[in-house]
Amino acid sequence: MAESTTLRKGTRVTGEDRSKLATDLKARYNSGESIRSLASSTGRSYGFVHRILTETGVALRGRGGATRR
Repeated sequence: MAESTTLRKGTRVTGEDRSKLATDLKARYNSGESIRSLASSTGRSYGFVHRILTETGVALRGRGGATRR
């Protein structure tokens, strides 16, 4: 997670930094963290984290909460 703390909010993430961040986010999401918590801990937007996870081929979980019948 050290790589994500060295990236300033709003800076463009490319190349090796993006790959490292993607790997870190993928592992954390697969271990149960939510996209919102990943976004807040990295200082990135929900959309950015969602896009990174989608690019890495992560199977996104469905939304939580009660379902209507």
